[in-house]
Amino acid sequence: MKMTNKEYAKYAEKKSPDSPLIPDMLKAFLVGGLICCAGQALIDAFSFAGLDREAAGTAESLTLIFIGAVLTGLGVFDKIAKFAGAGTLVPITGFANSVVSPALEFKSEGYITGTAVKMFTVAGPVIVFGTVASVLYGLVLALLGIK
Repeated sequence: MKMTNKEYAKYAEKKSPDSPLIPDMLKAFLVGGLICCAGQALIDAFSFAGLDREAAGTAESLTLIFIGAVLTGLGVFDKIAKFAGAGTLVPITGFANSVVSPALEFKSEGYITGTAVKMFTVAGPVIVFGTVASVLYGLVLALLGIK
């Protein structure tokens, strides 16, 4: 049976279940909000412990990355992400998950050719373009004489 692209698109649309848009958005908003509230609570706790605001923010980021990586390794993060959808992708925990997931998936191929190579499959472009953008931004500021 041969189908054109348009015929296949119609067929796929007819067979695909409708997405419950409002409940999905609500779950993403609530879980993403909870992650952000937990982040703010960590900042407040680190500030209360005596760190200045910048150091508390750094400690909070590291803590959330660690928690996201551990939850990914334990298989819990995937269950949360399945429930919350994009709500887990936006905060920094999603970045940790994007680094750890491919590393776990390809560990059977070895530490160098599997884990090390695949670890930055998803996160690599983010790191590269973030670094390039920050260098370009710094150059523009330097050329304009802005500190």
